[in-house]
Amino acid sequence: MDALLLVSFGGPRAPADVMAFLRNVTRGRGVPDERLAEVAAHYHRFGGRSPINDQNEALLTALATELAPLPVYWGNRNWSPFLTDALERMRQDGIRRAACFVTSAYASYSGCRQYRENLADARAEVGPGAPELIKLRHYFDHPGFVLPMVDNVVAALETITRSLRDTARLVFVAHSIPLAQSAASGPDGDSYPRQFAATAAVIADRVASRTGRRHPYDLAYVSRSGPPEVPWLTPDVGDHLAGLAAVGTTRSVVVVPTGFVSDHMEIVYDLDVEASGRAEAAGLTFRRAATVGTDRRFVAMVRELLDERRRGDVSRAALSELGPSHDVCPPRCCAPRARRPAAAGTAADEEPHHGDPTAGPAVTGVALDEHPTTGR
Repeated sequence: MDALLLVSFGGPRAPADVMAFLRNVTRGRGVPDERLAEVAAHYHRFGGRSPINDQNEALLTALATELAPLPVYWGNRNWSPFLTDALERMRQDGIRRAACFVTSAYASYSGCRQYRENLADARAEVGPGAPELIKLRHYFDHPGFVLPMVDNVVAALETITRSLRDTARLVFVAHSIPLAQSAASGPDGDSYPRQFAATAAVIADRVASRTGRRHPYDLAYVSRSGPPEVPWLTPDVGDHLAGLAAVGTTRSVVVVPTGFVSDHMEIVYDLDVEASGRAEAAGLTFRRAATVGTDRRFVAMVRELLDERRRGDVSRAALSELGPSHDVCPPRCCAPRARRPAAAGTAADEEPHHGDPTAGPAVTGVALDEHPTTGR
């Protein structure tokens, strides 16, 4: 591999970008502009600019330093720099084979498979000469992700007055996804909630070792969207905080966003504004642990994941009982029932295309697969 591609979600850079960005995110789902305008207000509250761009630029810089002289590129799913632009630049630079690091730690359609589809689609659009792409494995329980979060939880606890600190409850938070998507996640189903739970357990144990006190903890979800009749993972973090307060045994909480790697909009609005508001209204002391961002251990983790794929003789770090994730996604991994061809980052499916010229270009080491026509 002669380059690394940082792959992320993307976000608007100016107020004029917000609605166009949201239409990109929801394309094909029939979401009316009235609903998009409600979400747009969240962005306009922060100047119409998503913090994810600055965070990815900082990560890009840190990765370039860590991996030098290996070139590092950046491409997004929903906003500039788009994946097609990144791959075209890589093609012009003579890059032939690149590793892909996705800013999503867990297995799910929207967190993994959809990115693989995006990579395959971008490669097909760029056409001949587009680099081969190899997606690096999931890292939900890698020390480079877990240990910075342990530090962040301990730091958040230390900001709570001692009279409340010892009884503080930890609430681990990940992005909610539809139950059907959760059930299909990973090669055997339900990988997303199991990986989330495993990460939370490791962090809670390490925090107890550091502080000498075992804090009770729960799992909750944030940023549910879609029609109300479609079931998603619960509990919602705001509802959960209100419920804790109603029981009366919890007076302070530390919300731990282990489902995210940086403080983007779903952190600074959905947690720091909405969830903290629910907690305050319910009489809870609320703290939110920081995300990993550009922690030196997280950046070094990317190099370790790259070394794993470059060499077969390096140890594969993992702290949970689930162990290190697979390198190449197995057939049908994270695939809902409705599918269409060509995904990047998987082994050949059980029903290959047998050289069908209409199937589009495969990605080296990660042949053709199938995937749904719509995302979340």
